[in-house]
Amino acid sequence: MNMGKQIRMTSILLLALIFCIPCMGQKKKLDTGTAEYLKKVLEKLDEVSSATYYEDVKAWEPGDTIPVVAERLFCKEYTNPKDTTIGSSFVILKGTDTTRFEFGYNGEVNVTTYHDKKGIMIDDFTHRDLPFRLVSPPFFNYTKSIVNYILETTDSISTDLKEFDDYRYLKLVIHEDRQVEFFGKAYYIPKPPFDFGDPTSVYELWIGKSDDLPYKYRREMSHSISSSDCVDAELNKISISDFDLFSYFPEGYEIRRYGEVRDTTRKSDLVGKKAPDWALKDANEKTVSLSDYDKSKVLVIQLTGIGCGPCMASIPFLNKLKKDYNTEDVEVVAIETWVRKGHALQNYVGRHKIGYTFLAANDDVVEAFQTRRAVPFFFILDGQRIIRKVIQGYSADTTDEEIIGIINELLSK
Repeated sequence: MNMGKQIRMTSILLLALIFCIPCMGQKKKLDTGTAEYLKKVLEKLDEVSSATYYEDVKAWEPGDTIPVVAERLFCKEYTNPKDTTIGSSFVILKGTDTTRFEFGYNGEVNVTTYHDKKGIMIDDFTHRDLPFRLVSPPFFNYTKSIVNYILETTDSISTDLKEFDDYRYLKLVIHEDRQVEFFGKAYYIPKPPFDFGDPTSVYELWIGKSDDLPYKYRREMSHSISSSDCVDAELNKISISDFDLFSYFPEGYEIRRYGEVRDTTRKSDLVGKKAPDWALKDANEKTVSLSDYDKSKVLVIQLTGIGCGPCMASIPFLNKLKKDYNTEDVEVVAIETWVRKGHALQNYVGRHKIGYTFLAANDDVVEAFQTRRAVPFFFILDGQRIIRKVIQGYSADTTDEEIIGIINELLSK
C-alpha cells in the first residue's frame, strides 16, 4: 500500500467509528493576544482559494522515534464552496513522479488507486448510512479547521503560542473524554470496542511569520502520531474550473465502485491445502520459518497490521491462547503486513506486551495468503500444516469462541 495512502487509511478506519455531536465541556478562555493572532491566521487561510505543494507525510507508533511511514506527495488543493462536506476538492500525486495519481476528491466522489492491482475504487457515498462523507482533507483545509475550532469551540482545551525568529508555534490540547479528529470540522470519536487509551488529542501548528500561514502540523493520539510538512507552496495560481478528477485516472485500470456486491460466502481457496511456506524476520531480525513450528498439533497464524484497531483488540486473546495451551498442542504466530519495519515491530511488541511470535511479512507472503493486505485474517492449521479454517475480521468473544472451538476440535482428533 502507498505509504501516504496508509496514513489516510488509518483516518478512514477511524472515521468509520465517528459521528458529529454538540460540543461539550468548558473551554479555557483564550488570551486576547492568541485569539487576535489566530483570527489573522484564519483570514489568511480564507484567502487561499487554491494551492499546489509538496507534502512530506510521516507517521509513528507511540513510543517509537523512527517513522513507520515517510513519503513525499504532491497536492493540488482547491476551495470548493459547493462541497458541504469539507469545502475543498483535491488530487494527490506521488511526489517523486507527479504523473502518478494516488487519490482525490471532487466534491462528489472519493477515488483511490491501487497500482499493484491496477485498480481504481470510487466511493460515491451511497453505500454507508453515515451523517458525513469519509474524506480526509488536504493541508490548508485541515489546518484551517483546527484554527477555526480553537476560536469557536466550547470544549475543554488548552493552547500555547510561542514566538521564534521566523515562525510561531501553536500547541492545542483537547481535554475531552473522546478523541477529536478534523474532517471539515471537529468530529468526536466514541470509545471503540478496543481500547485506544488516553482520549487526549494534541495538535501542533508551525506558522510562518512572513505570511501568517501554517506550513507544518503534527497530530498526536494515544494510538498514532502523524505529521505533514507543506513544502514549496504556490497559492491561487490554479482554478477549480479547470479541475477534472477523472482525467487523472491511469489508462487500463479496472474501475470499481465501493459497495459493489461481493460473494462473502465463498470458501477460501486455501482451505484444505498445505499452508504457504515462509521464512520471515522477527522484531530482532532473527529469521523464523514455518518449519520451525513442526511439533505443535495446531498452529494459529494471524495476518495483522500495525495501526489496525481490531488487530490490536485481538492481542489479549492471542496472548491467552499462547498461555492456556501447551506448545505441543497450540502455537501462535502473527505476521505484520502493513509496516514491516523492525523498529516498529519492537515498539509494538513491547508496548502491547505481545507474548507470541511476531514477524514482518513480505510481498510473497501477502500474495500467497490472498489477503491483499486486508487485516486481520486468522488461519488455523492442523498438525500437517493443512489450512482447516480461514477467518476474516475480529469480534471479541465471537471470534474467540470460533477459534477455540476449531482448535479443540482439531486437538480431539
